[in-house]
Amino acid sequence: MYSKTNKLCLTIMFTIILLISGCSENENQKEPTITLNSDSDYHKTFENLNLGYISDFDFYLPDADKRWVNIWVERYIDGVKDPEPLTQLSYGNSPNSVEEGNLGFGMINPYDEDTLVFLYAPGVSIHPSIIGKENRTDSMSSWENAIGEDKVTLNIGEPIILAAYRQTEKDSVSSIDFQNEDSINRIIKEEDIVMLLKIVIEESNAVGD
Repeated sequence: MYSKTNKLCLTIMFTIILLISGCSENENQKEPTITLNSDSDYHKTFENLNLGYISDFDFYLPDADKRWVNIWVERYIDGVKDPEPLTQLSYGNSPNSVEEGNLGFGMINPYDEDTLVFLYAPGVSIHPSIIGKENRTDSMSSWENAIGEDKVTLNIGEPIILAAYRQTEKDSVSSIDFQNEDSINRIIKEEDIVMLLKIVIEESNAVGD
């Protein structure tokens, strides 16, 4: 168990760390791409301190001065979708033509009454927010990445799932194709809690249409 003082320290620490964006070698790429970074410093920190779950990605966005990025987490409880995203981050119209670095989602203390979640992207982040305890008694939970370490092209206007949290009273959690709509609808219907980390990129003139 972490005290509230320790949680405040963690919040400050992650706010500072997540404002730091990395660099990659994608100067000639014309399309937005994202790749799972399972060996990042963020992953190592979460594992070493046993903080909870994190999915970290290498994100590359050309024409960043003309585009808008939306990242959010949908939550379904007993098949019913929350009316608002659990957490979300929207940004765009960068002063730079290219943005690149770390992008992801973290969940701190998933077994605590004060579970914290946060989102971050190159140069931007939001303060961790408390969502309450996610784990139910006698339930099996898992955190899974929906894409791998092969580079994925992000099509403008098409949301994709990056990661998912699943909780069920079953004895096991089956593997699924997270880019298959039928499979997603099935786990939403059958499992107790499902959280989906999603991203979509839009042209700036399409935002608000």
